[in-house]
Parts: sequence; structure tokens; C-alpha cells
Amino acid sequence: MRLQQVLRNVDKFRTVFDFGGRDVAHWFPGHMAKGLRQMRANLKKVDCIIEIHDHIPFSGRNPVFQDTLNVKPHLLILNKMDLTDLSNKQRILKTLEKNGVKNVLFTDCLKQRDDNIKKLVPMVMEIIERHPRYNREEVCERPRMYLLDTPGVLPPKIENVETGMKLALCGTILDHLVGEDIIADYLLYSLNRLRKFSYVEKYDLQEPSDDIQQVLKRIAVKLGKTQRVKAITGVGNITIMIPNYTAAAYDFIRAFRKGELGQVMLD
Repeated sequence: MRLQQVLRNVDKFRTVFDFGGRDVAHWFPGHMAKGLRQMRANLKKVDCIIEIHDHIPFSGRNPVFQDTLNVKPHLLILNKMDLTDLSNKQRILKTLEKNGVKNVLFTDCLKQRDDNIKKLVPMVMEIIERHPRYNREEVCERPRMYLLDTPGVLPPKIENVETGMKLALCGTILDHLVGEDIIADYLLYSLNRLRKFSYVEKYDLQEPSDDIQQVLKRIAVKLGKTQRVKAITGVGNITIMIPNYTAAAYDFIRAFRKGELGQVMLD
């Protein structure tokens, strides 16, 4: 009976997240525009583009790569796969292929012996060998390979607020630009929507909740993130303990990013 009641409550949770009319225009830091210009300038110097995403395969992909896929050999690396639910791996690959991305590698760089990481250099060599060499003549069969690193950049125009929230949740956008409380609420909404309830056990909740204030209050109490404040009453001043909601939100977000709330695919 208890389980049935919990499931009935979950069915009443939010099915749509209220973004409150937020504007994502100011979420694109100015230094990223400079990074984009540098990337475009360096494209003519490379034989293969390696694009790296962290466990969100679709949201926030930069058009500077997509515009050059028909010109330059390209490899998309989806990293942090230890944090991702890969039950829909084939769907991801099919969707990417429809968008012109045929070379995809799933990696977990935290694992020193990840077999897919060992495939990276041979895969790049094979991709380059299938295409003409650009801007240089072939001087030997096994030329040295150099890596030209670039700063991570978002697309200049984020498609919509939900895409922006996914990027923020993964740490691509600075937390303070969006607000830790909003990111934490979107995380709770996403976990509930995907039926990922490991946060209940981690923070000793009695059951899943759709109320971010209730969840953050419980997190703050469990972690001892509380503050003493004086309150004026009709019978004199008293000291009360209030939860530090900001600290609780930070811990909730951090737990997700470290994989402590289970494997989650946001896209």
C-alpha cells in the first residue's frame, strides 16, 4: 500500500517546468565570442576536428562544427559516459547520423584504462586517411600528430531556455548566471521525470518529492547547513535555526555532476 501511494504521488508531479520567462541571452560570456573567432581562424590549419561533449549529445552543439562537417573530417567524443544512462545509445547514434555525424566515440576519461580512449588516435588516423589532406602535402606515411586545443565555447545563440538549463546543470554555464536555486529545481524536475529517485536514499527523504524547498530543507538539515538567526517576537528575542538553501542547492547540483545521483541522460 505504501509503494502504491508513493507511485500515485509521483504521477502528480510536474510534467512541464516553469522557466518563468527567463532570457538566456546573457548566459553567453563575452570571452566565448573571442574563442569562437580563434577557432574559425584555426580551422584551416587542421586535418580533423575533434568535438567533445559531456554526457549531453545534442544540447548546445556549436554550429561552428556543424558548418564545417562537409569540409573537414570530424569526430564527436561523448565523454563522462560513467554519468550517463546509455540505454538509448542506438537512438543517440541514429539521431546524430541524421545530423551528419557519423564518427562517434563514447568515453570515460576518469578510467585510465578505458578501451575507447585507446581507440582515439587510430580512429583519427583512419578518418584522416579516408579524406584528402588539407593545406599540406604528404611528406611521409606516418606523420607526427599534433593537437591544437581550443577553449570550450557555447553556441552564440542558445536554442531555448530548456537547452540552456541542461547546459547549466552540466556545468557548461556558470551557476551564478542562472541561479543555483533554479538549477537545483530543474535537476529535481528532471530526476523525477526520468524516474531517477536515488536522491531519496542519499538525503534520507521519506519519499520522492516535487517540492524543491522541501528537498533543500532536508539536505541542509542532513548536512548541518543551517544558520542561527535572531527573531523578534512578542515575548522577546529568540534564536532560531534556518536552513541554508543556497548551500543545500550547491550540494544537490554537485552530487549530480559527480554521478552520486545515478546515471542520467538529459537529452
